[in-house]
Amino acid sequence: MDHLTNHILTFLREIGISYSLEPINTETFLPGLKLRAGTLIIDVEKLLYPGDILHEAGHLACMPPAIRNEMSGNLENGDLHNGGELMAIGWSYAACMYLGIETAVVFHEHGYKNASESIIGNFSEGRFIGVPLLQWLGMTYDENQAKIHGLNPYPAMQKWLCTKRPE
Repeated sequence: MDHLTNHILTFLREIGISYSLEPINTETFLPGLKLRAGTLIIDVEKLLYPGDILHEAGHLACMPPAIRNEMSGNLENGDLHNGGELMAIGWSYAACMYLGIETAVVFHEHGYKNASESIIGNFSEGRFIGVPLLQWLGMTYDENQAKIHGLNPYPAMQKWLCTKRPE
C-alpha cells in the first residue's frame, strides 16, 4: 500500500470512519471500493485512485449515524443522496486541505463526469460546493457564521462526522 493511501486511512481511523481492507469480487461503482453497512470496503489491489477513498468516506461522514450505518452498495438516486453527493464533494475538498493533499488527487480527470477541472476551479476561486448543507449539519461554517462563532471558516471543519439528524 502506498504512502498516500496510508495517510488517508490514518485520517479515516482518527475521525471514526469505519473501513475494512479486503478483496471485492463483485462489480462496484468505483474500482476497489464499496459500502457495506456503514463500512467502507477497500480492495487495495483493485483501487485505481486513492482520492476516491476520501470521496466515498465523505458520503458516510455526511449522513447521520442511523443512515450511515445502513449505507450499502450503490447509493440510490434521490434527494438524500443527491445532497449527500454535494456534501461529499465539499467534505473531501476540506479533507484534502486538512491533509495537505493536492485537490486533483480526489478530483482526478477520470471521475466526476468530466467535471473535475471545473470543480477544482470553483474551489480555488472560493466557490465552495456543498458548504450550506455541511453548515446545516453543524459540520462547518461559512465566513459569516464563522465570524459570529469566533471560529475558522470552511474549509476548516468543526466536525468530520455528522452526529445527528438535523431538526
